Amino acid sequence: MSSSALSILQQVFGYEAFRGHQADIVQAVIAGGDALVLMPTGGGKSLCYQIPAIARQGDGKGVTIVVSPLIALMHDQVGALHEAGVAAAFLNSSLSYEEAQDIERKLMRGELTLLYAAPERVTTPRFLSQLDRLQENGRLSLFAIDEAHCVSQWGHDFRPEYRELAVLHERYPKVPRIALTATADALTREDIVERLQLQEARQFVSSFDRPNIRYRIAEKKDPSAQLLRFIESEHEGDAGIVYCQSRKRVEETAQMLCSHGLDALPYHAGLDAEMRQRHQDRFLRDDGVVMVATIAFGMGIDKPDVRFVAHLDMPKNIEGYYQETGRAGRDGQPSQAWMLYGLQDVVNQRRMIDESPAGEEFKQVMRGKLDALLTLAESTDCRRVRLLAYFGEPSQPCGNCDNCLSPPNVWDGTEAARKLLSTVYRVQQMSGISFGAGHVMDILRGKKTDKVAQFRHEQVSTFGLGAEYSEQQLRGVMRQLIAIGALSVDAEAFNTLRLTEGSRAVLRGEQPVTLRESVAQSSGGRRKRERSGAPPAVAAGLTDAGQARFTALKAWRSEVAKSHNLPAYVIFHDATLAAIAALAPGSVEDLQGISGIGARKLEAYGEEVIRVLGTV
Repeated sequence: MSSSALSILQQVFGYEAFRGHQADIVQAVIAGGDALVLMPTGGGKSLCYQIPAIARQGDGKGVTIVVSPLIALMHDQVGALHEAGVAAAFLNSSLSYEEAQDIERKLMRGELTLLYAAPERVTTPRFLSQLDRLQENGRLSLFAIDEAHCVSQWGHDFRPEYRELAVLHERYPKVPRIALTATADALTREDIVERLQLQEARQFVSSFDRPNIRYRIAEKKDPSAQLLRFIESEHEGDAGIVYCQSRKRVEETAQMLCSHGLDALPYHAGLDAEMRQRHQDRFLRDDGVVMVATIAFGMGIDKPDVRFVAHLDMPKNIEGYYQETGRAGRDGQPSQAWMLYGLQDVVNQRRMIDESPAGEEFKQVMRGKLDALLTLAESTDCRRVRLLAYFGEPSQPCGNCDNCLSPPNVWDGTEAARKLLSTVYRVQQMSGISFGAGHVMDILRGKKTDKVAQFRHEQVSTFGLGAEYSEQQLRGVMRQLIAIGALSVDAEAFNTLRLTEGSRAVLRGEQPVTLRESVAQSSGGRRKRERSGAPPAVAAGLTDAGQARFTALKAWRSEVAKSHNLPAYVIFHDATLAAIAALAPGSVEDLQGISGIGARKLEAYGEEVIRVLGTV
C-alpha cells in the first residue's frame, strides 16, 4: 500500500486504517488497473475510488468522472467531499444553465478532483467531446461506475442507459475504470463484465455478510397490524424504511402509521418531484422518520442510522431483497430486516413474469430467482446461510435470525399438494370452468358454502379430504405449487387456478413439498423504548456525563448541517460524536486521531467542538 493512499485516508477522511479489500483495490486503481468491486452496503465502496482520484490527481493525472444514477446521491457525496476539503462537483438537472456552465469551466481548467454525472449525460456527444479535450491534455484520470449492477438485465435495477457506458472503454482505452456494486449474483457479475468490457479487470468480492442485521420473515395475516406492532414494540423513534409494492399501499400505510403517532412519509414515482425531494430530505436530515416507499426510493441512500427495513410485500428476487435490506445498519449497529409474504405475493410476482414481453430465457431466469426468494422465505434453517449461499459464499448458522433464535417445525405437505391439485382438476372437469384459491380450499376442507352448493361441488370426490389442514397450511402449499410452476393463476379469469405440465410430478408423488409450520410471531428484538431522548446504540455505553456531551454535540451538528444544507451524518457520524463525548477532549489537538476527523474537519470544526463541550 502506497504511503500516499494511507495518508489520504488518514489526513483527508480521518480513518486510521483500511478495511477488508479496500487497500488492495485502492492500490490497483492508483496503479492504473481496471477493477470490479462487489462490497456490501456500508463497506466503504466510495473510498475505493475517491482515494485513487485524489492520489492520481496529485500525480498530475487529472479528474475522475464518477457515473452515478441519482441526483440525491451526487449531492450528498459532493457535500461530504467538500466537508473533507476535496474539490468535487456534479452535473445534473438540479443546476441552472449558469451553474452548469461554471462547473464545466472548472472541469476544463483542471480545478476538479471528482465530477459526478448521470450515465445518460456522460454518453452525450457534448460530454464526450469535453472528455476528448481532457484526454488530449492528459487530464482524464479515472472512470468510476457506481451501482454497476444497473447495466445487467439479470439485475434487480436494470437501466438501459448503463449499457452505453461501454463507449468509455472503446473511446478512452488507456483510462482505468472501477465498477462498483453492493449486489450481484454470478449471472449478474458475468453480465457486468461483458457489458462494460471489464474482462481484464481484477475482481474484488468482499463478504456479503452483514452480521449486525437480524433477518426475520413471517407470513402475512394482518399486515398493517403486524407492521405497527413491530415498529411500536421494537423501533419506536427509530429511522426506518417500509417497502410496499404499489403506490396505493404506500399511501395507505404511511397514513396508517401517522394516525398512530409515528413520523411517516410516503415516497413513490406518482408524487411530484418536489414532494419526493422534500420527503427524502426530511428522511435524511431528521431523526426518527419512517419512509414508506416503493422501490423507487433507496438507491444511494447513505443514512447510517436506519434501524430497520420492512417489506410488506415480497420483492422480485434475492438481489433486490439484499440491496433493500442493506440500507439498514450502515453504521454497524444492530438493525433488522423484517419481511411479510403471502400467497398473493407469489401469484402477483409469477404473473408479472409470465405476462412480461421478455423472451422465454429471461422469464426462466426470473422464475428461478423468484423461487430462490420463496425458498428463503419458507426455509427452516439459518436465513443468513441461505442468503449468503445464493451469492456463492459459504457460512455457518448465525444465531441472529428468526430461524436460529426460534427454530420452526416443518411438515410434509406432499399429500396436501396432491389433494389440492386433484381438486383443481376435478372441479374444472365437473363444471367446465376454473375457480379461485378460496373456493378450492373450501371444497378440500369440506366447507358447505353457498358457492359449493350452487355448483354442487360437495359431489367432488375430494370434498372434505383435506379437513385436517388449516387454511393457512393450504395457502402455504399453494405458494409452493405456484412458485415451482405446478399450478398457475389466470389473471384474466379472476385469478382462477389451472394445472400445468409441472403438476404431473407432484400428482405422481415424484416431487415432495415440505413446508414450515406457521408460528406465532414474537417480538424477537429489544424492549420498547421511549420515543424521545433515547441515545443511539453507538452511544449507549457512555456515562451520564458522556451522554450529556453527546446530546450537546448532536444539537450543534444539526445546526451546522442545516446551515450547509446537508444531512447531519455528512458533518460527523454518530460514532465520531460518541468517541468525542467519551474522550472529553480539552483542546483541538486532543481531537486528532479520532476516527472520522480529517485535517479539513479538524480545522473547520475543532474549536467549535471544544466550545460546545465546554458548555456541558
